[in-house]
Amino acid sequence: MFKKAALSQQNLEDSELQVQVTKFLNQFGKHDSGWSSWTFQKVIMRLGSHSLIEYDHQNRTYSIHPLVHHWSSTTMEGNRHDMQKLILTIIALSISLTSTDEDHKYRRKLLKHATNSITSLKPEDINPLVGERIAEIYYESGRWKDTEALEVMVMEKRKRTLGNDHSETLQSMQNLANTYWSQGRWSDAEALGLMVLEKRKVVLGDDHPSTLDSMEKVANTYLYQGYWKKAEALQVVAIDRMKRVQGDDHPSTLRVMGNLACTYRSQGRLEDAEALELVVREKKRRLLGDEHPSTLIVMANLASTYREQGRLEDAEALEVLVLETMKRLQGDDHPYTLRAMSNLAVTYWKQGRWNDAEVLQVVTMEKTKQVLGNDHPRTLENMANLANTYRDQGRLNDAEVLGVEVTEKMKRVLRYGHPDTLKSMLSLAATYRGLGRLDDAEPLEAMMEEHRKRHDDS
Repeated sequence: MFKKAALSQQNLEDSELQVQVTKFLNQFGKHDSGWSSWTFQKVIMRLGSHSLIEYDHQNRTYSIHPLVHHWSSTTMEGNRHDMQKLILTIIALSISLTSTDEDHKYRRKLLKHATNSITSLKPEDINPLVGERIAEIYYESGRWKDTEALEVMVMEKRKRTLGNDHSETLQSMQNLANTYWSQGRWSDAEALGLMVLEKRKVVLGDDHPSTLDSMEKVANTYLYQGYWKKAEALQVVAIDRMKRVQGDDHPSTLRVMGNLACTYRSQGRLEDAEALELVVREKKRRLLGDEHPSTLIVMANLASTYREQGRLEDAEALEVLVLETMKRLQGDDHPYTLRAMSNLAVTYWKQGRWNDAEVLQVVTMEKTKQVLGNDHPRTLENMANLANTYRDQGRLNDAEVLGVEVTEKMKRVLRYGHPDTLKSMLSLAATYRGLGRLDDAEPLEAMMEEHRKRHDDS
């Protein structure tokens, strides 16, 4: 971490903090613009000789004994605030925002350190660059509320010091829009994303990589709001320009290709989706590795395409692999892990393994409520899936209770004509028919059909 921070070329835009960081790192091996491993080892050996730190040879990490940590935190109480600010800055400077597998693994290791260092700091104490980097750690860990808080702070500070149209201000706005998207706040993400896209076109030009990134992110908001034709149109343009500007194998190009495949699947163009996902998966495996989060996401998407094609054994095999890998790398409660669990449960349901599906769906629904909130679209999707399972198990009263709740929430959170809302209405109508309540089922079916006809992007 110290070496990465010492070799960082990032400017903190705070001369006093920059001097403090440089002075601190000089003690550990920073030398002008380079790094002295020999100096670092001497310092570590000296600390180790006094039993102040220990080295884990298996994991190649250093640690401080809890008693030493407690002693140091109490004896330096007066300087603790300044020291935490300094350490948080060093953590941030050590972070690279590139997308290699090694970079992702390194950022995952920093979560505990960053959380410990930021606890006593107020927003005004945190440098914008530092806030941006720590927000990335939180985002990748699925802690999107914490991410949002930091990103709002960074955006406001950059607007105040750099102006509304500065490239770094626009990046902070884009980061916040991305977090809104992950939180399921797709209309908020769309509004902010469109603002950034238009500003970037003016400031940077239509073909600048940052402009194309904004175009992709706006397309994602269209996709998840059910505006599939609008999503496809933007994605096709973005891919064409990214290939020309950044190359066929650039991570951004591959990411948009994967998202276009999701649009194809939503439109029912399953062969087109599969063909694209196979290409993207192989390229991501080669460029990023089998266990990179981006590779795992496209594998999960390919499994969903297999499921829609009726290739349930292929879907299950891929989903089990993705779920186990996500659990090992991200933990049981990470949003990506919960998504993988939900996908596998749907495959079990389609296989007629309703008890297996129910077990997974109950766990997923409760955990998603805790992690993402009661009204997050993923939570609502899990509730709808469990209602379907209850209906097929013959538990029609349970299916009705859950179906009514989720349908009303989807109307409010998504929109009346959103594809997921329509599916939930159809499912509830089927439950009413199972209960023999045709007077309740038929109006729902009629409304659903009318909305479908008017849904131009379906």
